Amino acid sequence: MPIEIDASLAPELVPLAWLVGSWEGVGVLGYPGSDERQFGQHIDFVAPHGVGYLHYTAHSWLLTDDGELSSRLTMETGFWQLSRPRGDEDAGPGMIPPSAESRYRTAESIEALRDENGDFGLDVSLVHPGGIVEQYIGTAKAAQIDLATDVVARSQSAKEYSAAKRLYGLVGGELMWAWDMAAGGHELASHASARLKKVDTAAAD
Repeated sequence: MPIEIDASLAPELVPLAWLVGSWEGVGVLGYPGSDERQFGQHIDFVAPHGVGYLHYTAHSWLLTDDGELSSRLTMETGFWQLSRPRGDEDAGPGMIPPSAESRYRTAESIEALRDENGDFGLDVSLVHPGGIVEQYIGTAKAAQIDLATDVVARSQSAKEYSAAKRLYGLVGGELMWAWDMAAGGHELASHASARLKKVDTAAAD
């Protein structure tokens, strides 16, 4: 299935264009010491106008055996972007405005960010309720993304959680993902996976 690319998309987001939009579907979750359960999920990948990152939000809810809504489960939100040096063309730290034009405005400048394997590096930051923040690093190659935590930060009151890996891919026009995690004293183990269909296009901010 061909990937449609919005002409207004920032050049840095073209390698991630296949993610942009709203996705919804069902999956299965479980972990050592807990029962396997079915869940529903809605994900939005929004491309704010004029910036080189995607704003990501995922809402999840438990389902009954009949596939009906049982209870709200959790949500996570964050930012997905190509890994590259940050400079005067970028805002921050804080709210300091950029002081130079972007060096990443052409297809050639984006292609130059590929690594020796032809992949794009990714930085993904996610925040969860319950006092957990994850910083992932990974790669994007065509319509497949591999991520692994580089840093996990927890508040004093958070549950024990130390590492995770995630895989995302576009298969037959559907977004499929899998999540392995190390938590509660367990080693890295399968935690959740889902198959989501695109339900509409998330509007740009």
